[in-house]
Amino acid sequence: MPAERFDFLNDRGERLSALLDLPVGKPRTYALFAHCFTCGKDIHAAKRIAAGLTALGIAVLRFDFTGLGSSEGEFANTTFSSNVSDLIAAARHMREQRNGPALLIGHSLGGAAILAAAQEIPEARAVVTIAAPADPAHVTHLFSNQVDKIREAGELEVSLGGRPFRITRAFLDDIESHKQAERIAKLRKALLIFHSPTDEIVGIDNATAMFVAAKHPKSFVSLAGADHLLSRKEDAAYVANVIAAWAERYLDMPALMEHVEAASGGVTVTETGQGKFQQTIRAGRHSLIADEPLAQGGLDSGPTPYDLVLAGLGACTSMTLRLYADHKGLPLDRVSVELKHSRIHAADCEACETKEGKVDRIDRVVSLTGQLDADQRKRLLEIADKCPVHRTLTSEIDIRTIESG
Repeated sequence: MPAERFDFLNDRGERLSALLDLPVGKPRTYALFAHCFTCGKDIHAAKRIAAGLTALGIAVLRFDFTGLGSSEGEFANTTFSSNVSDLIAAARHMREQRNGPALLIGHSLGGAAILAAAQEIPEARAVVTIAAPADPAHVTHLFSNQVDKIREAGELEVSLGGRPFRITRAFLDDIESHKQAERIAKLRKALLIFHSPTDEIVGIDNATAMFVAAKHPKSFVSLAGADHLLSRKEDAAYVANVIAAWAERYLDMPALMEHVEAASGGVTVTETGQGKFQQTIRAGRHSLIADEPLAQGGLDSGPTPYDLVLAGLGACTSMTLRLYADHKGLPLDRVSVELKHSRIHAADCEACETKEGKVDRIDRVVSLTGQLDADQRKRLLEIADKCPVHRTLTSEIDIRTIESG
């Protein structure tokens, strides 16, 4: 689903640029995402995690802090406290327009900010930090050789990530005034900490300090092999999947996809934005992921389209045999169906009308367990060819494609 513009005013009256990523159907819950220091709402980690969560039914608000991205205001006039104030304003806007965020997510310094804002957001019951520092003042190591100059001059332009930013003495004084350990100890909300043991920007010791300071319920997940910015698509997808599963334990939200009211007999397939091919498939209250293997440029996060075709045929075959066996009182204990798709030369297919080029072949191996005699087994194999999906695949199909209005 495309993101919806969701701009709002901060406490200074400045308009902050925001996007609300919405899932198909009614959201299971709402999340507020805080990005890293000097980053923006469109950084890859924020976009990919938001896309992964919306694919799992969770709406996500991400926005540019004051003076960053498309938001109004001057970055030089901001502090850690003003970032916290921006988050509280974002939550207020969500509350007024949709629902307050039950889930708070912060990346890097955004994780520290989300912890600081959590007590001022009453709807929030679960907090997630990703590569976050235990102390907001940790961010000063990015320009540690210029801290004395900033204090002496009052403000100074520094290079962060190859871009110039003006850092003020007020920023330094403010960020050093926050007692984060005490704040974490008094959080009283479920806390999930993600961190990579090889993070070169914010060391893993920060995660240890936060985990020790926090009271239960608290959880830690190692992002082994990930970098600080979660540059790899699969790392962001993993974070989104774990957050969604973890949040179910602490938030009052419906089971996965119960909120989707699909038309009877209909299936909806939507791109997730994760990877090149990943799709969310929704059928009524049920959901699954389709993808392609890594070798084909996918994330290998779900079965391929042809896997799903085979699964449909296999499931239908097994169900049809069970119905028949129960109706006839046959001693069939268990059915298992193994399928494989391939392309063969038409000349090698005796039963095919096509005699040139290649045709599709599905090899179906049916395993029947039970005290069945030879005639019963033969009849069951004949019945396998009568399952509705088999008939559909072997008959003429009229597929009509139109663009939605």
